[in-house]
Amino acid sequence: MRPAGRAETDSLYFTYPHFEAPTDRAHLTRSARVAIAGAGPVGMTAALALAREGIACVLVDAKSTFNDGSRAICIARQSYHILDRLGAVEPFLEKSLGWTTGRSFYRGRQILEFEMPDSPREKYRPMYNLEQQYIEQYLWDAIQREPLIETRWQSRVCGLEDLEQGVRLTIEDPHRTYQMTCDWLLAADGARSTVRSLRGLRLKGENFEGRYVIADVQMEHDYPTIRRALFDPDCRRGGTILVHKQPDNIWRIDYQLRDGEDEAEAIREDTVRASVAAVLTEIGYDGNWDLEWWSIYSANTLALDDYRDGRVFFIGDSAHIVPIFGVRGLNNGLADAHNIAWKLAWVLNGKAGPDLLDSYTPERRGATLDVFRNASKSARFMTPPTAGWQLMRDAALNLSLSHSFAGELANPRQMTPYTYADSPVVTPDDENFEGGPKPGAVLPNARVGDGFLSDLLGDGFSLIAFSKEVADRLADLDFTRVVLQPGSEAAEVLAASAGSAYLVRPDMHIAARWQTASPEAIRQALELAIAGGKA
Repeated sequence: MRPAGRAETDSLYFTYPHFEAPTDRAHLTRSARVAIAGAGPVGMTAALALAREGIACVLVDAKSTFNDGSRAICIARQSYHILDRLGAVEPFLEKSLGWTTGRSFYRGRQILEFEMPDSPREKYRPMYNLEQQYIEQYLWDAIQREPLIETRWQSRVCGLEDLEQGVRLTIEDPHRTYQMTCDWLLAADGARSTVRSLRGLRLKGENFEGRYVIADVQMEHDYPTIRRALFDPDCRRGGTILVHKQPDNIWRIDYQLRDGEDEAEAIREDTVRASVAAVLTEIGYDGNWDLEWWSIYSANTLALDDYRDGRVFFIGDSAHIVPIFGVRGLNNGLADAHNIAWKLAWVLNGKAGPDLLDSYTPERRGATLDVFRNASKSARFMTPPTAGWQLMRDAALNLSLSHSFAGELANPRQMTPYTYADSPVVTPDDENFEGGPKPGAVLPNARVGDGFLSDLLGDGFSLIAFSKEVADRLADLDFTRVVLQPGSEAAEVLAASAGSAYLVRPDMHIAARWQTASPEAIRQALELAIAGGKA
């Protein structure tokens, strides 16, 4: 919502584009290899990842512009690696605000300051703040440079029919309703997914009682770019407030509604303005400010039982809804998109068997359940669901005033990449390793010359070898070979010695590792990965 007198897309700092429905109608009914429902960040990421692998797709969205409001604002390090691999990261780096620090306060006193892991060997910061409008704009700019992606705005999927080798879509736009077929459909159409509804599927899980108003205000405030959490502040007793700085002097303020507080009244403009003013007084700001946008949300942990339904794959919020605490929603969705896109592309290109697609749900639903475990802890602390939880939280907060260890309970534990250790396409670990990242984990970075280990990876699978002989004996395989020296920084990070090797997937997750590698073992691991674990 926006202040009275301003349209839905009338922003103080961002100019929304307007997209017309397709006017060239001749090609609309042609079959597509992949269709994607939803042109938000997740859908656009999937489209770019498919195009990177040479797969054309059709991207459809019911809207005529980007999503209104800043919505998802925190992008994690691994998401920047995804954007990097898609060739889209540069404008994100130029605009976004990187940060590592969070501070929590209880009744005005600081009880916790945490630092997310960061080091010179990392190419990207642990977290960046950027309004969702820019996220979508920069992804859209990359899409416009990609001839393999066709985008149809103002085009709503309103029907879905299974075919023997594909899916028939019924699409409605302002001109008429038509049908098209596709081999595969990716549903990236959000929490209120039309595709999910058409398939008769529903999300299952836990609904938390806590409700938050989120408000963006524009003001010149000199506080650094950190995460601030205020528990039981004077302006909102019993509640919680979160504050994040964004580009363009935009500040995100999340404040919890009290039990019994009427939602309709809470989101009235005058009520929001009064609540924001009270928060700004709480944080010591007495300057001018302007209200940009506001909305309301509840903390839920909901997911589909299976992220695949025949030839339909669900990604992002269509597959799962997670609480915002720990900034897991958008980042989880981008990982979904990258995961299914490379697998689907490899199947369509004939590089992998169709069984590879069966690994999508166990990997990404497993990641979602891991997110749920961590996010639920944060959600119960941020928005206690019962009187008992409220008592426990208040006791912990009171204890934190005199004992620093109790303040750790207020740590949101920001999202970290999930390890696919139990995936059917990941080779069990070599027991000879002591330390280093295990199979299924995201490859950690290290300095290599003037660049980073991640810069040396190819678009497909990559072999990181600490023996040129082993790498040379695999010259016939279609993957990137990176030969590094034992004793290097990368060797230390990977706990590698002479003869060690790591096989890395297109999504930077480790498929296998060996303390002393043999060409035969590497071939078997690659075959296992691309055959869907059924080699």
